[in-house]
Amino acid sequence: MKVEQIYTGCLAQGAYYIESEGEAAIVDPLRETEPYVTKAKKNGSVIKYIFETHFHADFVSGHLDLSKKTGADIIYGQGAKADFDFVEAKDGQEFKLGNITIKALHTPGHTLESTTFLLIDENGKEHAIFSGDTLFIGDVGRPDLAQKGDLTQDDLAGMLYDSLRSKVMTLPDDVIVYPAHGAGSACGKNMSSETTDTLGNQKKTNYALREDMTKAEFIREVTDGILPPPQYFAANVHMNKSGVKSLDEIMQKGKVSLDLETFEAMANHEGALVLDTRNEVEFAKAHIPNSIFIGINGSFAPWVGALIPDLQQPIIFIADDGKEEEVVRRLSRVGFDNTLGFLEGGFETWVKNKRETDSIKSINSKEFEADFQKDNLNVVDVRKPGEWSSDHIEGATNLPLDYINDEMHKLDRKKTYHMHCLGGYRSIIAISILKSRGYHNLVDIAEGYRAIQQTTIPRVVAV
Repeated sequence: MKVEQIYTGCLAQGAYYIESEGEAAIVDPLRETEPYVTKAKKNGSVIKYIFETHFHADFVSGHLDLSKKTGADIIYGQGAKADFDFVEAKDGQEFKLGNITIKALHTPGHTLESTTFLLIDENGKEHAIFSGDTLFIGDVGRPDLAQKGDLTQDDLAGMLYDSLRSKVMTLPDDVIVYPAHGAGSACGKNMSSETTDTLGNQKKTNYALREDMTKAEFIREVTDGILPPPQYFAANVHMNKSGVKSLDEIMQKGKVSLDLETFEAMANHEGALVLDTRNEVEFAKAHIPNSIFIGINGSFAPWVGALIPDLQQPIIFIADDGKEEEVVRRLSRVGFDNTLGFLEGGFETWVKNKRETDSIKSINSKEFEADFQKDNLNVVDVRKPGEWSSDHIEGATNLPLDYINDEMHKLDRKKTYHMHCLGGYRSIIAISILKSRGYHNLVDIAEGYRAIQQTTIPRVVAV
């Protein structure tokens, strides 16, 4: 028996490869199927099953492409409904894989069809659970995504409480927990950076699994502080239920090298958004006017999904040499399938041909400290509300990057704003969006709040 976690950091997502006696199964696959097919082929195994713990909201799954390429059955949980053929696993139904067994435990709460898959080894021992978004390390799934009709988030949270206590917490303490996400995912609010643990340790450390917790307490604690879901979540759920174009087709269309004239025509006359995926420092130095920065070196795909409103938006992009294919792949992971190509030769081509450029004024924390002591600055902190509430500059305004498209009207175009995040990535994204909407009196504080904490600037720190 072999179990391998395939973790994708930019999505904070865990897919799983399970193998026994020449048969393999994939749990919660990403859209790109090649890694799974290649792994099975290398090991001399045949992919027999594709287990989906639920209809994912934060990425487009690869179940259809993988099934077409391998003939594997797609397995969803009880109550699932989709526009393609799949096996609906009833609660307690078992699937044989070599000489091991995968047992479906219907665990509604995050979504109605959410299912935890229990791996029973060759000796009949309950070995591990693939818990999807039902149970994370340090947290549980948010219960607000599947609200329908009279069904509220409190109703779903109550279902999750029952699922955890009747199906998951009754398992042996040495069962390994393999969740679908880790820290950084918007599918929960308090996830650990660890990506696996034992169930016994989670019973001791996970606030949602306290033995003496009542259902009312669970509902209150799990729903407290949930931020609105990113705007692309609903669209990704729809794509996962209805089916999508083959990734091979999307990649072929997106990784096209565009000459300068074609690139300019698409940007100026065809409504394509210019996305700059380089490093934030390079973007601040010089960039194409009105282009949007979201760097490939950060949480690229989730920020694209959160900040670009339309998944059908035509996108052309700037990338460092050799990163072009990766950009298209990551865009496709969250359903942006209308990528039309990249500027041949990258930003250097733009500069060599003497096209107009823009820049962002960026200062370090010491310069900011000196300016702060002399003047009454307008400071904007673009971190998340939870980061802000724990520690922020006295007198600063919190304008989370997640909601900047809806909240930028609160800023005055005539005023100058000093902007920061934690490390410098998100503030440049925010400034690029604001500049594209006519806000130009903006100053970035390089290296963000980490550096600001080392200065004498007064702060408000939660006790």
